Amino acid sequence: MALVAVIGLGRFGGALARELAESGTEVLGIDLDGSVVQRYNGLLTHVVRADSSNEDTLRQLSVHDFDRVVVGIGSDLEASILTTSILLKFEKPIIWAKAISEPHAEILRQLGVSHVIRPEQDMGRRVAHLVRGAMQDYVEFEDGLAMVKTTPPLIAVDRPLGVLGLREKYGITIVAVKRKHGGWDFTTAQTVLYDDDEIIVGGPKAKAERFSNLS
Repeated sequence: MALVAVIGLGRFGGALARELAESGTEVLGIDLDGSVVQRYNGLLTHVVRADSSNEDTLRQLSVHDFDRVVVGIGSDLEASILTTSILLKFEKPIIWAKAISEPHAEILRQLGVSHVIRPEQDMGRRVAHLVRGAMQDYVEFEDGLAMVKTTPPLIAVDRPLGVLGLREKYGITIVAVKRKHGGWDFTTAQTVLYDDDEIIVGGPKAKAERFSNLS
């Protein structure tokens, strides 16, 4: 089982840590604020009050042995940058770091962080896609690929997917379907969709969004 340390238990880090813990992940929560630490006591596997910008402190907590570390510090840029710099020296943990601005994000990237998170911006972009279309949910990946939850357009119902040529015509693939009273299942060339189904569409983000908006 993966060991995850979450440094900074504010709104983002705290919500992330709780979600990980509730899903069965072993989580070490670290925060400088004693009242915050007290709030998460018993909710996470371990939670400690500590200064994450001190290398000796992180080593004493064995953070260098963790599989993944999330730096959720946002308001204190110096602490965020110092903490991240120390973690990068450890080499082993995969680091995810929160940025509150583009300059902050750029500094983290220059340090060598491969997973820079901007929660407010990312959520704003995601909601914008949902607001302007017929999509029920939307996930975009770094390489331009998107996965869209939507309902089948008229051109995709009542015939097997294998005869529709959706990839050739629209550049997308319908990868999963959920029936009205059932669960999600992967599609095959023989799958027939109905107008009350839900589907997951995968493809380049513009094409996936365009397909989801077909009537």
